Amino acid sequence: MQALKGQLTLRGVAIGCVGCAIITAASVYTALKMGALPWPIVFAAIISLFFLKALGHGKANLNEANVTHTVMSAGAMVAGGLAFTIPGIWMLGYADEVGWFEMLLVAVSGVILGLVCTALLRRHFIEDAELEYPIGEAAAQTLIAGNSGGKTGWKLFGSMGFAGVFTALRDFFGVIPAMLFGNAAIPGVAFGVYLSPMLLAVGFLVGTGAVVVWFAGALFANFGIVVGGSAAGLWDVASAQGIVSSLGMGVMMGAGLGVIFKNILPKAWRMLRDARSSNAFGLTAASTLGTRASGAKDGRMRNGRFRVTAGLAALAVAAVALIACFGLQLGPVPAVIVVLLAFVATAMSAQSVGQTGIDPMEIFGLIVLLAVAATSSVPQVQLFFVAGIVAVACGLAGDVMNDFHAGHVLGTNPKAQWIGQAIGAVLGAFVAVAVMAVLVSAYGPESFGPTASFVSAQASVVATMVSGIPSVPAFGIGLAAGFVLYLVGFPAMMLGLGIYLPFYMSLTAFLGAMAKVAYDAVCKLRRRGLATEEAASKAKAQGETGLVVSSGLLGGESIVGVLVALAAVFMGMGA
Repeated sequence: MQALKGQLTLRGVAIGCVGCAIITAASVYTALKMGALPWPIVFAAIISLFFLKALGHGKANLNEANVTHTVMSAGAMVAGGLAFTIPGIWMLGYADEVGWFEMLLVAVSGVILGLVCTALLRRHFIEDAELEYPIGEAAAQTLIAGNSGGKTGWKLFGSMGFAGVFTALRDFFGVIPAMLFGNAAIPGVAFGVYLSPMLLAVGFLVGTGAVVVWFAGALFANFGIVVGGSAAGLWDVASAQGIVSSLGMGVMMGAGLGVIFKNILPKAWRMLRDARSSNAFGLTAASTLGTRASGAKDGRMRNGRFRVTAGLAALAVAAVALIACFGLQLGPVPAVIVVLLAFVATAMSAQSVGQTGIDPMEIFGLIVLLAVAATSSVPQVQLFFVAGIVAVACGLAGDVMNDFHAGHVLGTNPKAQWIGQAIGAVLGAFVAVAVMAVLVSAYGPESFGPTASFVSAQASVVATMVSGIPSVPAFGIGLAAGFVLYLVGFPAMMLGLGIYLPFYMSLTAFLGAMAKVAYDAVCKLRRRGLATEEAASKAKAQGETGLVVSSGLLGGESIVGVLVALAAVFMGMGA
């Protein structure tokens, strides 16, 4: 507990819980109304630091602010997991078969699975693989700049302000178009350049090689399968789109299986075999610092803590299986499938967020839904429960891993963050369910759908997919290819994302990566032209400015989205 002192504090938890309730409510409304959900992490980081300094007379340490923002942002992705799946039930006319209690069981089940899975995944993705986690990096840089001030702070907050003004002019005043070249008539291809500071910054931060693979997947899917295959008469455009979506889901699923098979299972086995070498879940300060227990007595204590923690994790997973089996009436076999595939799905989510900043949580939920539908006879309503549980788990996984990355940069105790995440996630589950229940009660289930007041785009996709995979052969090919490619070290997840995501998203991220190539080339030439070591050091710092500015662009668009969502909640509820 000594290691948690000064990081997990009462005032931090109180501030985090208030912010969590507000952000979660806003996230539900935003996800349903706009069909999108910006990451609230950077916004939460700024607000956390501000209020901690206000209450502490200008004094607040970064680790306390980091844990506070972890609590504050936890509920947003729980809200997304519910909003991206459950409204599909209302669209299909089954509103009478789901109420707040069923939604709460779905949310709590997803939260428990997400927390357990990310505890197991943290060490691999944060310390071993060292993925970029651009959103988490942005949060860490925001806290550092906000605490230290100076030129770095001006650069960060200046870029955030630019992104915020740009987004407001684009989305709310219509001065700036959302898409360039969007009128290009290419059947079956969502062509265009999305004018999004956030997406351009993601391409800048992720790394050139990974984004090139991402873009290659997009080119292959859209201009190879959709345009080329249709022109050759192999299939029509609609069939080609089904093949592309199935292939993309298969590649991502195969990559997720590869992560589990190659990286997670061997490490879990070693952890079980040698409990003395690391604490359970890698969440304690000792594991973070790489220290080892010394002495037989300490070893016995550590081994005992491991058994207790592992037992609690197993009990939590068993509880989810029972909730799914009896509380949600899935039956024993589907409940076991959901629990097992949730580990695969959260690994997929953790890697996707780590490399791209994107968390297609409803897609992961949809993959597990289709697996359950293929192996069991489950009513349609229960299939949505399956998708909801997995989507919540994956959404929470993305948020947790971003927070863990920020903590890794700042030196925050991961155990303190995990506890904070658990507090915020549970609170967020209750708030998200309450808001959804109020919205459907106030506006009616007919207000949800592609042509209704709440478009609920992702839930609409899930509703149209409950009948099965559009192309089972394409999904099978993608599954095998993704698994093999990951085993040989190829970034299969990036390839799958490129195949699945709309082309304009891939193209915009690619342009961001190309901007980084040009920026790095200029900085390299500048360093070569400077003779002294001090001058070269300054040039290197100027090169790193690009990362700070990109972090600000990420945060600026997120902040505007969350602020508008906060206003939209109150305006919408009062309408």
